[in-house]
Amino acid sequence: MNSSSVAVMAALMMFLLLAPTSDAAISCSDVIKDLRPCVRYLVNGTGKPPSACCAGALALQSAASSTADKKAACECIKSASKTINPNPQLALALPANCGINLPFTISPNVDCSKIS
Repeated sequence: MNSSSVAVMAALMMFLLLAPTSDAAISCSDVIKDLRPCVRYLVNGTGKPPSACCAGALALQSAASSTADKKAACECIKSASKTINPNPQLALALPANCGINLPFTISPNVDCSKIS
């Protein structure tokens, strides 16, 4: 594992320890676990995301079924994206490139309160 991967993993672990709790059934650790295969692609990938990334994104879409789950997943991704600083174009295109729909964008600036 190279030093940037170690740094990203360490940042994600710190985020998990500091993440706020909510009434949602989905946990931030579940969201991070599902999207972990996407980190390298979102930071410096090209083309289509890896199949493991899309499988994780699909698992997240399935797990985040209620509004509370979607908001919790959004807040988790929003916080994590501040740490990993994803390529905005890759992050915006990830759901479409994986053939899924997320009710929010992967961005440190997304307003998760608007999810219904």
